[in-house]
Amino acid sequence: MYKINDIIETTAQKLVYEGDALTKIDGFPVFIEGACPEDKLKIRITKANKNYACAVIEEIIEPSPYRVKPFCPMHNVCGGCGWQHIDYNFQLEQKRNIVFETVKKITGEDIEVKPTLASPETKAFRSKIQYPVSQTKVSKRLLAGYYKKGSHELVNIKFCPIQPKIIDKITEFIRQNAQELNISGYNEKLYKGELRHIVYRMSKSQNECIIIFVVNDTKLSDKFKKLAKKVMTEFAHVKGCLINYNTQRTNLIMTSDTRKIQGENFITEKIGDKVYKISANSFFQVNTGSAKNIFDTVKEIIVQNYSTPRILDAYSGVSSFGIWLADIAKEVVSVEEAPSATKDAAENVVLNNVTNLTALNGDAKKIFEQLIENNEKFDVTVLDPPRKGCEKASLDFAVKLTDKAIIYVSCNPSTLARDLKYLHENGFKTKYIQPVDMFCHSYHIESVAWLEKA
Repeated sequence: MYKINDIIETTAQKLVYEGDALTKIDGFPVFIEGACPEDKLKIRITKANKNYACAVIEEIIEPSPYRVKPFCPMHNVCGGCGWQHIDYNFQLEQKRNIVFETVKKITGEDIEVKPTLASPETKAFRSKIQYPVSQTKVSKRLLAGYYKKGSHELVNIKFCPIQPKIIDKITEFIRQNAQELNISGYNEKLYKGELRHIVYRMSKSQNECIIIFVVNDTKLSDKFKKLAKKVMTEFAHVKGCLINYNTQRTNLIMTSDTRKIQGENFITEKIGDKVYKISANSFFQVNTGSAKNIFDTVKEIIVQNYSTPRILDAYSGVSSFGIWLADIAKEVVSVEEAPSATKDAAENVVLNNVTNLTALNGDAKKIFEQLIENNEKFDVTVLDPPRKGCEKASLDFAVKLTDKAIIYVSCNPSTLARDLKYLHENGFKTKYIQPVDMFCHSYHIESVAWLEKA
């Protein structure tokens, strides 16, 4: 229908998952990069096939009432957060719409999707930062930042408003001092160079962090010992420096092999009246204000509908849900594969004086099988899987183990919808979905789905 470089006038209609705006021209879908719904535009086709086309903006004829000035000067270059040009409250509406439409398309059902819960902070909210590192060819200057949208070209970030300001200062110090110590940046095409990533785990409540240097090596060099010492001498915020050995030729950021160079190997985060110890390799939500919104949503569903239940906390990480829910539960059993997270969970149970939580470590499927063999039953199961969602076997176990309700916490509307459809076919019905904004100014959406046994 369209050819590359065709110029068309149109109005953007809505935002879609993955971040572009969609318009339909005589029913034919065109995805427009960087558009805002209700923008009147002149667009140029950049990709065309028989089912859809992609386009870029040539001219904004009349801007949308929801279009705003991005607060970050790198917005158009950096691929970190692509929705800064859109009014925040309108972003929340669009996210709710994305969840509703994705779930309806895949399940075929009209499920209630509540208005998206806003993040308490829309700037400086990120508590986990992962910067890829590279090096310029001639001057050998170290670059650390984010990739340009849709590319592997690194943008050297000096200032990022969605993370704490101290991170900018520490990163600049590391860039300069690493170069003085002749630490080379990683070349992902040649698989050469020492420093692959700089990873920060930040505690918002304590205003301190640990730094993980991800290296293309198998042993700790003196250069990184010196760098760690310099960083910790310069910044009181830095509680510890660690090294992660990653010689894999993949896009995996960190392996499980993390060792301490100096200081502590964990942060402590306080949310509400709960305290969480989080190690370098343990999963924890990157926006603690929104994490509290999710925890509270799950707790409210349980408190209002199930009296002192027995709770299964699956994919439990550092037992963040288990600890949050322990005071309303008869008993909590949490299941986690990652050894570092399970170790943190055991310490978190002690830190929070929780006496009714058991943290089990191992392959989730095997543990679920053992629970079924022992005729264990739970009133409520909380599922918080990774982006790829749950495997069918895990969903089957959840169905067998759960008497009353499954609460599914998701970071991907597509895999959420797929798994809800499967649970609907196996005796559960979704009551409603509550979207929560965890990653402000991006297309990412967290959702809490409440399902009851039919």
